[in-house]
Amino acid sequence: MPAKPAWPPKSAPRLFVEEHLSEAIAITIDGNQAHYLSRVMRVSPGDIVIVCDNVTGEWAAEVAEAGKRSVVLKPVEHLRGREEVPDFWLCAALLKKDRFDLVLEKATELGVAKIQPVITRRCVADKLNLDRARVVAIEAAEQCARTALPELGEPQRLDALLKEWPEDRVLFFADEEGGEPAADAFCYNHGPVALLVGPEGGFDDQERAAIRAHPKARPISLGPRILRGETATIAATAIWMAEAGDWLGDSEGEE
Repeated sequence: MPAKPAWPPKSAPRLFVEEHLSEAIAITIDGNQAHYLSRVMRVSPGDIVIVCDNVTGEWAAEVAEAGKRSVVLKPVEHLRGREEVPDFWLCAALLKKDRFDLVLEKATELGVAKIQPVITRRCVADKLNLDRARVVAIEAAEQCARTALPELGEPQRLDALLKEWPEDRVLFFADEEGGEPAADAFCYNHGPVALLVGPEGGFDDQERAAIRAHPKARPISLGPRILRGETATIAATAIWMAEAGDWLGDSEGEE
């Protein structure tokens, strides 16, 4: 007997949509997403598309209509609920555009709950196109099959961030001058926590003193080498996920 086809098809495109999804209520996809489905993926009526709404989770949707400028999808089966992610915030200093895009992409893939861009004195960039940043995060979530999007905060200056810091959240501070080894610090702190990483050139002395003086701050070390901002961000996030985050249990869908 021939093998039963996989359901949903592994080749099915994956999209995040703004509409709340429910069974048999059709949604219309337009703009760049419609172009992707119709011109790139060349979907036709009857094909399956995987859609997520960041609220109810993941659905298999059937293509009802496939036009050049719009595609109509009809959800037919709820596949997974919205995933739960660890209560881990990433407070990352703004970097050059391509390097901060990498931070957004990898933080999303790693399962960060919130990405908070931070402006410091040595930041090369002091602005962020939030709409574009959201697109980068959404595309990363689609690529790695997340069913939840990270919250993306408005860029905030370091002094304001520290002043408004929540009393119940530990703030791990990647300090190039040293601190507790990251793996040791992380293994007993499962959340709510946050990680603060500096820009190109690091924090200046005044900023470092202000962070260390904060009652919730805990300086950590990422080893003997000076790391780029994006490297430190990705490495430290991966260490936390391995020591205290959602890498501890069995995972699905690994390739």
